[in-house]
Amino acid sequence: MSNLPNFVHQHFDKTAEELGEIEKRILKKAHERKIVSTDINAAFSARASTGERLADSIARVGGSWSFILAFLAFLVVWCVVNTIVLMTRAFDPYPFIFLNLVLSMLAAIQAPIIMMSQNRQAERDRFEAAKDYEVNLKAELEVLSLHQKIDLQVLTELSAVRGEIEKLNRLVVQKNGI
Repeated sequence: MSNLPNFVHQHFDKTAEELGEIEKRILKKAHERKIVSTDINAAFSARASTGERLADSIARVGGSWSFILAFLAFLVVWCVVNTIVLMTRAFDPYPFIFLNLVLSMLAAIQAPIIMMSQNRQAERDRFEAAKDYEVNLKAELEVLSLHQKIDLQVLTELSAVRGEIEKLNRLVVQKNGI
């Protein structure tokens, strides 16, 4: 990559000044022979705030079968206690107005937290796509660089073979006296 401007123009169809920040960074890393791949989970988790990690944990628990089954068991116990066990002194008799209030408040709190987690997942997907692009771009640059080196090696060897053929042709001409 000694002829960088020519390499950039040849492979990117644009000048070095027209390259984006990512392309310039990856081109520099490829030129320096440095690794661009990273552990996406570790890199993304390192950037997460406490609230984001908490939202992910709540969404992970709230979207699990164990939570659904435990909450279903809680609802059944609530209904049984307030209809059968406490027939005369139920604190939330049928139609379970207080239970509806609790469920509404739970949904009002849980929905935005799940949406925060979904937004974070979308951000993670974009982060992962960007990292994939960087790694793919560097791999392509390395392949192109190897192609150039191989092409140069082949041309050098071909030139040497042509020189040898010319020598042989001169020897044949001298021997035949032509």
